[in-house]
Amino acid sequence: MRDNAEVNRHIAAQTALGRVGLPDDIGDAIAALLSDELAWMNAQRVEVSGGMFL
Repeated sequence: MRDNAEVNRHIAAQTALGRVGLPDDIGDAIAALLSDELAWMNAQRVEVSGGMFL
């Protein structure tokens, strides 16, 4: 799908950021969830969608 420009435009139009997400976009969120700083956090839903589902 990432190689399909039409699909990418369609998805980008649905996000608050106006673009398709990349792996690096969620990397910081994943790193934070795996860090000791968030060790006390549990049973949470963390939305990392670029605002697609707002």
